Amino acid sequence: MSEIVIFEDDSHPVEVRLQGETVWLTQKQMAELFGKDLRTVNEHIGNVYEEGELGREGTIRKFRIVRQEGKRQVQRAVEHYSLDVIISVGYRVKSQRGVRFRQWATRVLREHLTQGYSLNEHRLAQQGLEELQQAVELLGQTLNKQALVSDVGQEVVGLILGYARTWRLLLNYDEGELGIPAGARPARGVLNFDEARRALDALAGELRERGEASELFARDRGDGLASILGNLEQSMFGEALYRTREERAAHLLYFVIKNHPFSDGNKRSGAFLFLLYLRQEGVRLSLDDNGLTALTLLIAESDPKAKDLMVRLVVNLLATEPSAQTEKAE
Repeated sequence: MSEIVIFEDDSHPVEVRLQGETVWLTQKQMAELFGKDLRTVNEHIGNVYEEGELGREGTIRKFRIVRQEGKRQVQRAVEHYSLDVIISVGYRVKSQRGVRFRQWATRVLREHLTQGYSLNEHRLAQQGLEELQQAVELLGQTLNKQALVSDVGQEVVGLILGYARTWRLLLNYDEGELGIPAGARPARGVLNFDEARRALDALAGELRERGEASELFARDRGDGLASILGNLEQSMFGEALYRTREERAAHLLYFVIKNHPFSDGNKRSGAFLFLLYLRQEGVRLSLDDNGLTALTLLIAESDPKAKDLMVRLVVNLLATEPSAQTEKAE
């Protein structure tokens, strides 16, 4: 099912067909959009395909439209071209209106994707895992294909795609009923404040020498860091509040990023302390540098109401399934 949206600027409005996570125009509509004659548009489209810039499959689709032919209204199947083709032709004819159209189409597609593929908790609870994974995969593929995200943004999409099952579990639970993953292990301790402070000072010095940090980088704001490290050792009714190393690592990363204990560089400092604690506890992180950057930004941009969601995501990323040998020994 397609829908028609209108592109309007100072010139003549253009009816744009929206379907299949892209927009579609006929050659005649492109000619109107770019202010060129139909023959010029036809020639450029031919060159796009002949030069191998794009393939015909997936970029041409026939839609039935109503045309006025004399005194009659008739339906005809007319070839339409996708946004990729429209952008390519726009570059070739050097159309400023084409640039505005590309910006408009990008915004419309982003809004369409957000509305069409944002899955809320209630829908998730009713859907099967396979359907969820397909929906998330489609979202990620479409965002990447249409270049609607930056390089780091693509890492975020990849992170979500790689852990679709984790997100399904995180979103589909009643508070307190979803336990800690089987691969989580008891924590041996927390970061020592003095050791953490020395490590941060060394990092700050190195970054400043390279011109990658200000004098305020990792400078304490009050006793913010000490409070965070102290919170990780909290207990309730005689039991540690965060018992596993995965829970403590996740909360450490989240609290440093969101509570801003430093005057500058909270995201980088949070990621650094996170890695420092993982090394202390002997936890291997499967994410590379880009993946860690994506995770850090994901937390930084998250709604504070989604704290439990973010923490549980990190816990599930860190926890490894126990081996059969370990299970047998237990």
